Amino acid sequence: MPPSTAPEASAARPSLPGAATSRAVIDLEAVAHNGRLLAQVAGVPWMAVVKADAYGHGLGPIALTALSVGASWLGVAQLAEALALRALLDEADVDRPAGEPSGQAPRILTWLLPVMDPARAAAEDSPLRAALAADLDLSVSTLPQLEALSAAARAQATTARLHLKVDTGMSRGGAMAEDLPALAAALRQAEDEGVVDVVGLWSHLSRADEPTSGSTEQHLERYRQAEQIVQEAGLRPSIHHLAATGGLLWHPDARMDLVRAGIGLYGLSPDPSVATSSELGLQPAMRLESALVQVKRIDAGQAVSYGGTWCAPTDRWVGLVPLGYSDGIPRAAGSTGPVGVDGIMSSIVGRVCMDQVVIDLGPARDETGALLPAPAQVGDTAVLWGAPDAVGQEAVPTADEWAQACGTINYEIVTRLGARVPRCYVGAEAGGGYARP
Repeated sequence: MPPSTAPEASAARPSLPGAATSRAVIDLEAVAHNGRLLAQVAGVPWMAVVKADAYGHGLGPIALTALSVGASWLGVAQLAEALALRALLDEADVDRPAGEPSGQAPRILTWLLPVMDPARAAAEDSPLRAALAADLDLSVSTLPQLEALSAAARAQATTARLHLKVDTGMSRGGAMAEDLPALAAALRQAEDEGVVDVVGLWSHLSRADEPTSGSTEQHLERYRQAEQIVQEAGLRPSIHHLAATGGLLWHPDARMDLVRAGIGLYGLSPDPSVATSSELGLQPAMRLESALVQVKRIDAGQAVSYGGTWCAPTDRWVGLVPLGYSDGIPRAAGSTGPVGVDGIMSSIVGRVCMDQVVIDLGPARDETGALLPAPAQVGDTAVLWGAPDAVGQEAVPTADEWAQACGTINYEIVTRLGARVPRCYVGAEAGGGYARP
């Protein structure tokens, strides 16, 4: 897929908030662009997956931005997240769903529910009853889950909207094939009673980021077998969903009735070795930056940070960046994590500390031994990751480069960013308003 035309430049970045020394600038214009692009590729309704505080980008602003560009569903893993999201939407005066999905009011799906017996589920303060009162769609994979949800629905005098999750090869959540007939029969009985409505059949793909592995085709076959069992039990779910970003990009047969846009919504590729963000036309939404709080010259041979794992090869200029592993900077980034300061591409030297890292700014002396001026000053902006600079005036590492340096994936790099780092929003939807597409 060729890159799409970039949206208009975002508003100027806001000033550093309060007493903070660092910030994550979230470009909602980029999020909106990514949502539109993925929706165009998929050609079916789409869910914005905003679990884990929207992959570290901020639950409310991302959810409202996704809704403004056409998302008809929002997805979160934990029930507590879903209840918080419902409160945010209510505060923003976003309509609650009524009846079958119509594209007018977004639905919220959550799939990791607290474990409880039917008596606890039916109690007045039950979180499952709170979920039903909040008009959430809930996932079910086992008979005990169904029993608890049914008890909550009876106590709440309502019908629970359920998505039956089947295990098609992930070996994670979802009903196993041998358990599915009994579960489907129990679901049909609960439907006949009026306490549940099975509106969805869904699963996860384990290797969708590998376009030619053959794994996704196996998942699809197991999904179809599960669908047949469900239909034989008399269930008729109207929504079928299997594909997250990798599936919607690289496996057209997995798009079905609904796709779940996760990592791609934030402008990152599910697998940069298959296609980079730029090649997919996606725009990274998060830029992590901080002010240098100290610049100093150290002598050749001087050790840096705990353990002395890195020593200056020559007299060097180094800078102090107030971000550390308590902020979510991987400790694995020691002596490898890239950092840009204006036109300088630097890197962390020595170990990542709890609250700070040291970066190498370059030689402090020229070939004759004369002292060189410091290439950066206190207050200059250091960028750990963000969108590549189109005009080449900045040195900006990417989340993909950080993932490669730390032996992980871009999902982890952005999602683990700590709450201590304020999120500052720019872009057309930075005010947080919700407008219907």
